[in-house]
Amino acid sequence: MIIQKDMKEIEESNIVDFGKIMNKTFLITGSTGMLPSYLVYFLIYLNEKNPENNIRIIAQARNPEKVRKKFGEYSLKSYFRCILQDVCEKMQIDEPIDYIIHGASLASSQFYGTNPVETLLPNVLGTYQLLELAKTKSVQSFLFFSSGEVYGTVENRDKIREQDYGYLNPLNIRSCYGESKRMGENMCASWHHEYQVPAKSIRIHHTYGPTMDIDNDKRVFSEFVANVVHKENIIMKSDGSPIRPFCYITDAVRAFLIVLLDGENGEAYNMGNPDCMISMGDLARELISIKPEYKLTLTLQPRVDRNDYLENKHPNTAAVDIDKIKTLGWEPRISIQEGFKRTVESLINGGKNRG
Repeated sequence: MIIQKDMKEIEESNIVDFGKIMNKTFLITGSTGMLPSYLVYFLIYLNEKNPENNIRIIAQARNPEKVRKKFGEYSLKSYFRCILQDVCEKMQIDEPIDYIIHGASLASSQFYGTNPVETLLPNVLGTYQLLELAKTKSVQSFLFFSSGEVYGTVENRDKIREQDYGYLNPLNIRSCYGESKRMGENMCASWHHEYQVPAKSIRIHHTYGPTMDIDNDKRVFSEFVANVVHKENIIMKSDGSPIRPFCYITDAVRAFLIVLLDGENGEAYNMGNPDCMISMGDLARELISIKPEYKLTLTLQPRVDRNDYLENKHPNTAAVDIDKIKTLGWEPRISIQEGFKRTVESLINGGKNRG
């Protein structure tokens, strides 16, 4: 029931004029991913609550089994269409498209060392294909999912603003993600400048929620959640001091929609929760406290180097500045405690009741 309640909460936030999306067609790439799937769930929710909303969903994915698992019976609805192809290939879509949300990307650092080409291509070649489609279809808006990693290492800042940029080594394999997100943003700005494509970017910082793939996502916070869900003690392979800002997925979906519908074309917006800065050690303890009946423990253990995992050696410790997106009327609402409680409870219950 957690996801269903989340959908209702997004709707009742009154942050978006839903009249702008009635009778419109959305193309959402990476539709089975953690963040895009929540957007798809929300559009499904609006249609199921009121069929007169008539929101058409074109969901791009590569794995039909994942589509069936994520969306179940809703994937068979008349308003839902699935395109099974690589986002880097040209899409043949005859019908009109009003909004494109490009969320297809490998976003877990476990892939940066093993699959750097597959990491960067959706952000560059995929963005090219979709911007060309947006130009052809004269879409009302195009939203590119970027990342806080575009900043590189920013020094001497208490907050990282959209105009702040730091060092990012293009010859470091781990930069395949940050550099390609930078290029994707520049492409959005360039297509807007030259062809008037109404494109904008949202720089996503650490985000979490019930659609996390805890079985395959090797990011530290995802592994902690998996430990609790599976009733396993948490073994931390560091001193627990790194600090990150965490934003719950309902806040993220609200941000995506408001930037898509009301953001300035050719611009980029930070999206994160600076009020939820927490160290990895404290996050592990917070997660353990969600299920005290499990009697889980936290153990610190030196990290063993892994060839398939490229750690970010220069993470920014400054808070993310969200003043720019606040001018659109958005700010995060969900606390660390509430967000991770929802996440854990939903995953324990199998993520049911999505529609």
